[in-house]
Parts: sequence; structure tokens; C-alpha cells
Amino acid sequence: MSQPAEHAHAPRSRSLLIAGLVLLALFIAMGIAVFADPHAPWTQPLDDAWRAAVGVGPSSPLPGSPVAMFFEGLGSLPGFVVMAILLPIGLVIARRWRSALFVFAVQLAGPGLVSQLAKNIVDRPRPAADAAAGLYGPLFTVDHGSFPSGHAVSAAVTAVTILALIPVRRRALRALGYVLAVVLMVGIVWERTLVNAHWFSDTIAGLLAGLGTALVLQWAFQPWLRRDRRPRSRRHADGRTPAVETA
Repeated sequence: MSQPAEHAHAPRSRSLLIAGLVLLALFIAMGIAVFADPHAPWTQPLDDAWRAAVGVGPSSPLPGSPVAMFFEGLGSLPGFVVMAILLPIGLVIARRWRSALFVFAVQLAGPGLVSQLAKNIVDRPRPAADAAAGLYGPLFTVDHGSFPSGHAVSAAVTAVTILALIPVRRRALRALGYVLAVVLMVGIVWERTLVNAHWFSDTIAGLLAGLGTALVLQWAFQPWLRRDRRPRSRRHADGRTPAVETA
């Protein structure tokens, strides 16, 4: 059975653009709702219940476990170095410079622009310690603003990036990519609320922002991504003949 072929000059997938814009619209709607009352938004009852069930204190071994530390690093400097520097360099070495531009653009737009802009506009306080209720504040160093979770934005962007780089014909690898994408997003929600760094709704908003931003950019870069995903021997099948090398 033949594998599906990708055509570099096929029209961009409208479904990518629509999905991305819908997710961004949901994120903006959540942001407006939280901005209306940052100290007690409409999600606060759910956020409080989730925090009471999931959040832990400094005596718990979970925040320092390898799994939790992996997700902690995913949305901080180690994750940025891998996704915004090392991966683009590797793609350039593999002669996939178009994909490298996509990866860098997504990192700049999602965890960089969208996340930080929303944090400063909405200005939602992070979970604070409440000794009487047995609740704790953030167990790791955090920056300004709780909405949205920047770690969740990074995880969602990473999930889309992984799938965008895998060729359609590699079905088994794409199936593994989908599993990894779900693990990254579920895991980041667990870790950020485990350490009281964010409210539950902040992490959901972060996933919406990251997925929406990345899907819109994947739509924009789709012709280039398709070309880079093709076997190297077929990347000149667009009608141009490769230059003949001379001694």
C-alpha cells in the first residue's frame, strides 16, 4: 500500500487556520473574563477545588521528582535552549532551514510575545499561601502574572512543533508524536498546579494560547514545512533543477 504524498505547492490547510483562530478566540475570551476580576474570576471555585486536591507543600517529594522537574524545565531556560536554539540549529544542519525558521518563530510568538503580553495585561495574582487552610504559594521562583501559564504555552507550542516536523508518510512516528503531545500538555497542567505556580484555569488558557498561536503559524509556514518534510532527493521537484556542482 502506497504512503500518502505531500505536495509542497498544495493549498494551505484551511482547517489549521480555523482551528488556530478558534483556540485563540477562546483564549482571548478567557483573558477578558479574568481581566474583569483578576482576584476572583468566574473560574475561581474550580481553581480553588483543583488547588486543594492537587497542590502540595514544600515537604512533599513530588515537586522535586524527575517527572516534575522535567516539566519544570520544559517551560523555563532548559526548554527554551532546546526548542529555540538547539532544535533550529539541528534543522539547519539537516538542511531544513525553513523548518528552523518556523520553530524559532513559534517560540518567539507563543512563549515570548503572547504569553508575556497577556500576563502583563490581565495581571492575575498567583496562588498565595493560606496557612489556616493548609495551602501554599508557589514552590519555585515565578515571574509576574499568573494568567496564562507560560509553561503551558511552551508545552502546547512544543506539541504542535513536534507534529509539524514529522512527515505525513511516517504514520507510526506521527502516532507517537500525538501521544507525546498529549503527555506534554497533561503533564504541564499537573506540574504547574502541583507546585502552586498557577491556577488550573491559567494552565488551560496557556494551552489554548500555545495551540492557537502554533497552529496559525503552522498554517502560514505550511508550504515550507511540506517541502522540508519531503525526502531530500525530491525537494527540487518544484520545477527547478538543482545547480550542477563543478570542481
